[in-house]
Amino acid sequence: MIAIQVDQLSKSYAYYTKEAGLKHSLRNLFRRERLEKEAVKGISFAIEEGEMVGFLGPNGAGKTTTLKMLAGILHPSSGSATVLGHVPWERSKRLKMQFSIVMGQKNQLWWDLPANESFLLNRYMYEIEEHAYRRTLDELTELLDVKELLGVQVRKLSLGERMKMELIAALLHRPKVVFLDEPTIGLDFMSQKKIRDFLKYYNQETNLTVILTSHYMNDIEDLCKRSIIINNGRLVYDGELRSVNEIVSEKKLLKLKFHQSVAREQLARFGTVKEYEGVQGTIEVDREQLKTNTAKILEQLPVLDLNIEDIPIEEGIARLYRKGGTEHERVG
Repeated sequence: MIAIQVDQLSKSYAYYTKEAGLKHSLRNLFRRERLEKEAVKGISFAIEEGEMVGFLGPNGAGKTTTLKMLAGILHPSSGSATVLGHVPWERSKRLKMQFSIVMGQKNQLWWDLPANESFLLNRYMYEIEEHAYRRTLDELTELLDVKELLGVQVRKLSLGERMKMELIAALLHRPKVVFLDEPTIGLDFMSQKKIRDFLKYYNQETNLTVILTSHYMNDIEDLCKRSIIINNGRLVYDGELRSVNEIVSEKKLLKLKFHQSVAREQLARFGTVKEYEGVQGTIEVDREQLKTNTAKILEQLPVLDLNIEDIPIEEGIARLYRKGGTEHERVG
């Protein structure tokens, strides 16, 4: 069953320019130059119930704008979308009771109150029966190991503890869809891992549908089998994350160690030099030339050790970003 359907969704913003100085300020009272920014440009995709999908792109690509439209915060300029069968910007109560949005850079909890006060407010807002509220709260606080912190003012919690509380607030009413916008931003490695472990477990137990944006590739690789990548407002990839390199580049990395120092120019004969330190280096080689070049390297250079690796996913995604407007069919 499809939980989220997006068809040619677009969003544009109008803005005005002004040069510095009193003269230009006076002129702008009567005539202003109006410009338009296309934040999202006709993207389309569908997400099945229970999927966890990574939503990737550089800063300014249109990720947050898209999530805000799917959450009903923004009205699109054109196109259509449904979440659980409802049009999100119509803001029906029935839909609002079935989804949540968590934004890593914005708080939904009251800063000067303990988290349990905000949770109680959410209970009344979402009309949660008391027994169900207590059961859910106990379950979530135990899973996230924050039961002892419920009475502590939110501003006195660490960043990782606050994010756990934000997730609890978002899940108290048992939503079917959650939009997570940079939920682990600024967290240390262990806090990120605990959040990921919780989300993975909760998705498996409840069949929760999740769209996740993150600049931390560990989040995406650990949680999402599928990724949607946008750049400059356009969808450039929709498919399995591991297939990014196959679509973007037919390249391999050769990581080499030598018995003695080798000149950079010698390495450059066999591929693009990515790293070089004399007695070791990394070169990028076309996949078709991999077998031939590897044999030549072993024959002509004093190789101590050789490893063949795929292009890192981050690099593959960066190349997709640079392609900008090139659209790809969904793969996998």
